[in-house]
Amino acid sequence: MTHPPRPQPSTQSILRHWQEAVPDDRLAHLVKDATRALVRALQMRLAAHAVSFGHWTFLRILWESDGLTQRELSEQAGVMEPTTLSAVRAMERLGYVVRRRRPGNRKKIYVFLTPKGQRLRNKLVPLAEEVNQIAVRSIRSTDIARTRKLLLSIIENLARDEHATDMRMPSTRELGRLNGTRRKLLSSPSLPRPRPRSS
Repeated sequence: MTHPPRPQPSTQSILRHWQEAVPDDRLAHLVKDATRALVRALQMRLAAHAVSFGHWTFLRILWESDGLTQRELSEQAGVMEPTTLSAVRAMERLGYVVRRRRPGNRKKIYVFLTPKGQRLRNKLVPLAEEVNQIAVRSIRSTDIARTRKLLLSIIENLARDEHATDMRMPSTRELGRLNGTRRKLLSSPSLPRPRPRSS
């Protein structure tokens, strides 16, 4: 049985949460909620053009670098390849993109915008610009510049940490295999069972 998607909290409820419930919560949560508010504002505008936020993410990348492989699209969007594949197929049905192989490389599939996908740029980019203008309304330009610098410093710090620890984001499939292996080990009869505590 499939359940309907859980409704997203309104931006007003996100704001109340920060003002009343957790004004001093972690910075990561604040950045995430600011992103949610920005995404929500754009989603509502994109809906008027029957474009999903997921498709906007890929269109925006292709407007800058048309003719990427599905893997490159995944990396730039920060999503797993199966997610990219299903989005690209849907965008192909809508006539926004086509998938083609290049001569001399029959293995890789490249994603190209159609004229229809290209034309969406003039309709949708102004919506994102409008959301950005609303978000920084009545904020001084010096504060905006400081915020940009701060957020870039956060990204730099985390990039340095990722590089230093040589960590890598596992795919959903790899995580599934790891969890499956862990469950098998835990349910194995050969493992010693924890002894009950004596009272």
